[in-house]
Amino acid sequence: MAIFRDVINLWKKEDLLSQAWNRSYEMLGLSHEIFKQAVRFLGSGENIETLKALKKRDQEINEFQREVRRKVLTHYAVDQNTTDMADGLILINMVVDIERIGDYCKNILDLAINHPSSIVTGEVSNDLKLVEDEVQTRFQKTLQALHTQDADIAISLMEGYREQMTGKSDEIVNAVLKGDLEFGGHSRTAAITLYARYLKRIGAHLKNITTTLVNPFDSIGYKK
Repeated sequence: MAIFRDVINLWKKEDLLSQAWNRSYEMLGLSHEIFKQAVRFLGSGENIETLKALKKRDQEINEFQREVRRKVLTHYAVDQNTTDMADGLILINMVVDIERIGDYCKNILDLAINHPSSIVTGEVSNDLKLVEDEVQTRFQKTLQALHTQDADIAISLMEGYREQMTGKSDEIVNAVLKGDLEFGGHSRTAAITLYARYLKRIGAHLKNITTTLVNPFDSIGYKK
C-alpha cells in the first residue's frame, strides 16, 4: 500500500519522474484504444489499409517507452540525493509491460490483416468470448485503479486472474494441440489459437501492472 500512495503522490508533482508516470498512464490508455479497435477489426474484416495505419500507432507506444526511460534516467542523474529510487524502478518495470501489450495488440492486427475471413469470438467459442471480454474489463479496471487510487480494484483483479484468464485460454490451446478441437480448417484453427494466446499474454501484462499498485518492489508481477 505504501508504494501505491507513493505513485499517487508522484502525479501531484511536476518533476521529470512524475511526468514519466503521467506519460505511462497515457501509454496504457493508448494501448487500450488499439486493443479495442484491433478486436473490432478482427471481427469485422475491415479494409486492410485501415488496419495497417492502425498498426503504425504502435510506434507511439515505443516512443513513449523511450521517453519514459530518458525522463527516469535524467531525474536520477540530476538529483543524486533522491529517495524515490523504488518509484523509478517500478515505473521502468511497468512501461515494459505496456510496451509488450502494444506488441500483442499489433499481433492481433496482423491476424486481422492476414487471415482471409473475420473471427467473431461469440460465434467461435464461448470460452474465447469470455477471455476476450475479460481482457477488455481488465483494461478498463486497471486504468480505473491507477486513476482513482483504488487498491481494492487492483486486489480483486489479482485474485481473479488465474481462473478467469489463464485457465480458459490454456484449455483452448491445449485442446487444439491434442487434436481435440478445430475451428473449421487449419488456417482458421491456427488464427484462433494464436488469438487465444495473445489475449492471455495481454491479460498477464495487465496483471503485472496491477501488482505495482499493491505489492512491494520485489513482488511485482507475482501474487499478493
